[in-house]
Amino acid sequence: MAKKCEICGKQRVFGNTISFSHKRGNRSWAPNLRRVRAVVNGTTKRIDVCTRCLRSGKVERAL
Repeated sequence: MAKKCEICGKQRVFGNTISFSHKRGNRSWAPNLRRVRAVVNGTTKRIDVCTRCLRSGKVERAL
């Protein structure tokens, strides 16, 4: 699966999860990506786009 939005470049972010006792463990946050069909240079192509770009309509403007 893709790890990066092809419109805005949003990708996986790493950090720590902190328990009640303040023990720290590693974790990651992944963007909510969807695989959509879009017309790129006159041809239909499947691209990975985050849902924020889909909702704001950046897919139509960027391509």
